[in-house]
Amino acid sequence: MGLDLAIDLGTSRTRIYLRNKGKLIDEPSVVTLDNETDSIIAVGEDAYKMLGRTSSRYSVIFPLSGGVISDLALVEAMISYFLRNVVSSRIGMPKAVACVPGEITDVEKRAVVNVISCAGIRRVCLLEEPVAAAIGAGIDISSPHGAFVVDIGAGTTDMAVISLSGIAVSRSVKQAGNVMDDEIIKYVKQRYNLLIGKRMAEEAKINIGCVIPGVVSGKYRIKGRNLVTGMPAWADIDAREMSEPLGEVAAAILDQIEDVLEETPPELIGDIHSDGIILTGGGAQLAGFDKLISRKTKLKVRIAENPSDCVITGCGEAIPYIDSRKKNQSGINPIMERY
Repeated sequence: MGLDLAIDLGTSRTRIYLRNKGKLIDEPSVVTLDNETDSIIAVGEDAYKMLGRTSSRYSVIFPLSGGVISDLALVEAMISYFLRNVVSSRIGMPKAVACVPGEITDVEKRAVVNVISCAGIRRVCLLEEPVAAAIGAGIDISSPHGAFVVDIGAGTTDMAVISLSGIAVSRSVKQAGNVMDDEIIKYVKQRYNLLIGKRMAEEAKINIGCVIPGVVSGKYRIKGRNLVTGMPAWADIDAREMSEPLGEVAAAILDQIEDVLEETPPELIGDIHSDGIILTGGGAQLAGFDKLISRKTKLKVRIAENPSDCVITGCGEAIPYIDSRKKNQSGINPIMERY
């Protein structure tokens, strides 16, 4: 039997789940390239450690942007590197379930399939991220009952109302974790005349990030370059300040959630009113986000258990149905696209 696996090819992190073994890879989607020889010198965690710390000879690259592939060759090399760590032999010719954002084009889907196939995968099935997140959150997607899932990742925020193994209404927007980091960088630059990198912005977001003032307390020391003197400098940013740059992105996501609710059929709205909204993805852990959504929509909002792993867990649970030709009780098979 082949070593079937699931792949969450995320903008920020790549996760690989091996059937019967669970999640084996969870590393940054980063590659370090030698500009003189065009050779790859580091991938994943090792490459991420070099972010912002290299000479002009090397480039640290995120080969995915906004949930889609921006550099085919680097993504193929990255996946091949990760697969070598989990699949010792190509004899089994593994098959894979890979998740993709909810609203990407056929060309972008084909790009995902091509890079995974070139890495040695015999068959690839695509599963939309909000569906995978719903499965990973423990929702029975095959029942005639509406479930509203919002997956807040690094490159995209995907949301969908799911019922009877299908998507009734969905949205996929670029307002997500990476945009939050950019807004923090912009805020610190304007407020403190301090230029910081993406790593520092992400660390500040993780430690004291919030979208509602007062839900988190404390300060975080950010370090960078003073734009006036050009010298190294630091500033202590308060948790209350973080709600300003992060709140703008959260408000944009909330607008899309409200639009989805407005387009949802009445019977499904009744189900959502009873069960509430389920948040998944790393962004779901941002302090106060669930309270903000609940306050604006007047609905219950809950954060799934292990929200960052819901997508890869849902993909992993879909592995047994790669070869299934008929509808099964899980309802997973009919909504997977085969290549």
